Amino acid sequence: MNFMESIRVSIRSVLANKMRSFLTMLGIIIGVSAVIAMVSIGQGASSSVTSQIQGLGSNLLIVSPGQASQGGIRLGAGSANTLTLKDAEAIAKQESVAGVAPDVTKQAQVVYRNQNASTTIEGTSQNYPDVRSAKIQSGRFFNKYEVQGQANVAVIGSEVVKNLFGSATANPLEQKIEINQISFTVVGVLQSQGSSGNTNNDDRVIIPVTTAVNRLGLGNIRTMFVSAKSADLMDQATIDVTTALRGAHRLLPKNDNDFQISSQAQILSTAQGITGIMTTLLAGIAGISLLVGGIGIMNIMLVSVTERTREIGIRKAIGATRGAIMRQFLIESVMLSLLGGIIGIGLGIGIAKLVSQFSTLTTTISLSPILYAFFFSMMVGVVFGVYPARKAARLNPIDALRYE
Repeated sequence: MNFMESIRVSIRSVLANKMRSFLTMLGIIIGVSAVIAMVSIGQGASSSVTSQIQGLGSNLLIVSPGQASQGGIRLGAGSANTLTLKDAEAIAKQESVAGVAPDVTKQAQVVYRNQNASTTIEGTSQNYPDVRSAKIQSGRFFNKYEVQGQANVAVIGSEVVKNLFGSATANPLEQKIEINQISFTVVGVLQSQGSSGNTNNDDRVIIPVTTAVNRLGLGNIRTMFVSAKSADLMDQATIDVTTALRGAHRLLPKNDNDFQISSQAQILSTAQGITGIMTTLLAGIAGISLLVGGIGIMNIMLVSVTERTREIGIRKAIGATRGAIMRQFLIESVMLSLLGGIIGIGLGIGIAKLVSQFSTLTTTISLSPILYAFFFSMMVGVVFGVYPARKAARLNPIDALRYE
């Protein structure tokens, strides 16, 4: 029996028991689809986090307050109130620094005539567009004189335009909106940046930081975004910012920093490491289904060998070699596994697309997990088909012919 004849016989055998063949493949189908769907979700989460961090700006350092102590117990990072607007001025004077954008945020109700919406109010400086790589769609951003004068001006996101003015294409420029019963004039609209995970970057109102702190009482500065002049100056900028803040806070050499500095690259590396571990874990858990599916294939092939003992005896009696018998059963095992893998790939891609469409999760479908899942499903067929195939090949033809 040549190779093509072995394939034809194997196909007939698989089709002869359609339901049993499908149930045998089910473990592989579930395993492959789960691996592809889980990896797609993990890669989507990684890409979403990466784009969110990169969207903060370029060559970025993020300065946050240090830890406060209460009753001798150190509280969480960022619990102290150590950053001020004067700190931002001291940082801005450093040679390696291109710009500083102090930041204070809070949720608040925004009102326009009979419309109102809950949104994020963000107080910052005139350097925000350059430091955070934000672009203006229409109008302008507020200037340094408006920051110094605590002006009641606002730049709003496209989602706020839609919620307050009824349409994303409405013109809100020079219109009056109210934040905590204080009137603000809209001077600009931000270009849409879309969503990052559960965060809608277009649902915010940006006002001068002086107005946010002194008039709206949004609290202390929680973050300062510092942009270095180039990627090569990131380390120098970190040193300069540290020196400037220690001087501004009058810290002695023996004193620890009462602030924390993290770079965009560090945050990105940490986030990618976490999402990478999560993706591997999800894929590993899903991969267990493939192992279970392989055991199912071996079990059914052993049953098939038992059921077809007389058939094997007849074939051996008319001249079939051990190799031909082994090849036939191995082809059946691989065929079941490959068919399950192909169906699983289609199902996994479909699940990933449905998750992306009907939930807030972002999925990324790439070629590598599909190829890995397909190759692994083929290997499952080979590994778990060898033992039943060897058992069939080693049957004694006389005993096989006598088998009832």
